[in-house]
Amino acid sequence: MMTNRIRGLYAIADTHSLKTAHWINQVAQTLQNGASLLQYRAKDRDPEQKYWEAMDLLTLCRPLNTPLIINDDIALAKRTQADGVHLGKHDASIQEARELLGQDTIIGVSCYNEVARAVVAEQQGANYVAFGRFFPSMSKPDAVQADPAILREAKQRIRLPVVAIGGIDQGNAQSLIDAGADALAVINGIFNQADIAAASQAISQLFTPTKNP
Repeated sequence: MMTNRIRGLYAIADTHSLKTAHWINQVAQTLQNGASLLQYRAKDRDPEQKYWEAMDLLTLCRPLNTPLIINDDIALAKRTQADGVHLGKHDASIQEARELLGQDTIIGVSCYNEVARAVVAEQQGANYVAFGRFFPSMSKPDAVQADPAILREAKQRIRLPVVAIGGIDQGNAQSLIDAGADALAVINGIFNQADIAAASQAISQLFTPTKNP
């Protein structure tokens, strides 16, 4: 099932935050060190540049069987045959995305701090919902604040995987997992670290079940 793939470290390749010319190589490091999903977010690119960058990311993701999710651009998701699309409040509807991309596509929806929005998203056929920001965020400093309690409430009211986003790093990640997050969407908590591989491993390993001796 598609929902089973929404778990663990959800790396977000945000071209606005990743300034280096070698950011594709940085993404490769997180994919090789625990990231279970990848989102391509490009608000500052023209359509052709977005296409080629997304294709480069698919080249990294496919051998690892890592889903590539396109942020807010269902046309790009269709063109590249990416694994899914993530929709915000002002993006296309779930119905539009499903009609264009088909039943096998992963559709995620931003729910900010609104569980009611998540309930509706589930009813409309979303595959996962995302809440946040939970901590101060470098990439979205003005994003609406969410409390970890919303994750517990969401887990009680819906059956979809729940993703937490916003200022997450290896120091605060466990608190969100404890509150019910199935996946953690991270940008600077991995890509702005001195050792991307180590940061990726540290967060992804939090999802590894502890084996009894």
